[in-house]
Amino acid sequence: MIVKRSLAIRGHATSISIEDKFWNRLRAIASARSLAIAALVAEIDEARPPNTNLSSAVRLFVLDEALARADRPSEETG
Repeated sequence: MIVKRSLAIRGHATSISIEDKFWNRLRAIASARSLAIAALVAEIDEARPPNTNLSSAVRLFVLDEALARADRPSEETG
């Protein structure tokens, strides 16, 4: 289910419409980096290409993070 989430980025209010699974994973990534979710979204916002909306940029960021984790060898297999 897509939910509209409101947050403040660099002092201005904005919102993203994003599915719960993406939002939950984004929160986990922010926590692992010791960042507030708004700070992580601000980083994503700064890095997104022109003409890419923020909600899409957040989804792509979460996907890229998941793919990067999948590509890393586990500690068990060395």
